[in-house]
Amino acid sequence: MQDRTHLVDDITGHRRMRRNRKADWTRRLVQENRLTVDDLIWPIFVVPGSGIIDPIPAMPGVNRMSIDKAVEAAREAAGLGIPAIATFPNIEMELRDETGSNSLEANNLINQATAAIKKAVPNIGVITDVALDPFTSHGHDGILRGGEIVNDETVDQVARAAVMQADAGADIIAPSEMMDGRIGAIRMALDAAGHQNVGIMSYATKFASAFYGPYREAISTGGLLKGDKKTYYIDPANGTEAIRDAALDVEEGADMLMVKPGLPYLDICWRMKEAFGLPTFAYQVSGEYSQIKAAAMNGWIDGERAMLETLLSFKRAGCDGILTYFAVEVAKILAKR
Repeated sequence: MQDRTHLVDDITGHRRMRRNRKADWTRRLVQENRLTVDDLIWPIFVVPGSGIIDPIPAMPGVNRMSIDKAVEAAREAAGLGIPAIATFPNIEMELRDETGSNSLEANNLINQATAAIKKAVPNIGVITDVALDPFTSHGHDGILRGGEIVNDETVDQVARAAVMQADAGADIIAPSEMMDGRIGAIRMALDAAGHQNVGIMSYATKFASAFYGPYREAISTGGLLKGDKKTYYIDPANGTEAIRDAALDVEEGADMLMVKPGLPYLDICWRMKEAFGLPTFAYQVSGEYSQIKAAAMNGWIDGERAMLETLLSFKRAGCDGILTYFAVEVAKILAKR
């Protein structure tokens, strides 16, 4: 028999990587990571009133919704198999003040939305944030005193707000304000109120990022913000500090960890999952979403492929799920496969 060995066989030691890529069936057989509907959490924005669907210009395809429309959206998400939604309020300007006091109103917008969604769609998870930025007149995530975001007073307030959100039916509290000690304080407050079954998804590593702009338009805080958030968010240059921050949250009782933003911090996702083994999530934030949408609208990229590729990258980086504004769009695509 004629020896048909090729130079490439000698170079590679007869190991050819393309063998497993030769056909669709082999590619599917050896695929290491898969994106499913079970990986999706859908962030939505809630506004006062009824019958309102208000498009957000900086986030094409994303709307602010009144509670009745948010209930309809939650019902659609549940029908598609999306496990959970994350709610963010855009309250009236006249209710915002220096301390974000409306966060402590039991019947505020976010708690009304939670109660309505859980009543109408009990089989979908509701994740709520206790950061104060939707409630403050200055756009910061905490209480502003003498030009400083005060840590301990903010922690006291978000712990109280967390109990009220749990009372309204929130399944998971996701504190994003990055105050020291907040996870432990919230855990103790929830347990003291009998909410042992309410989980905490810590925004364990929230970076002082340039990618939040469209979100701030969505909750009407962009024009309010005085200064920046660098005294409490993590420096984008600091990976080791981020892991130390997450370690403290784990010690304080976090049930799940989140990295925010997502795509620029895939290394942090991987390091957190490897270090702690807790369920780990990435938040594909508004700037990440809007970049893909804008480029696709201009015909510069294939929007659907880019969307799916970025979401798959989070799975490859060790994430158990992704908070993404693409959730419903992706769920519909996955349902057809």
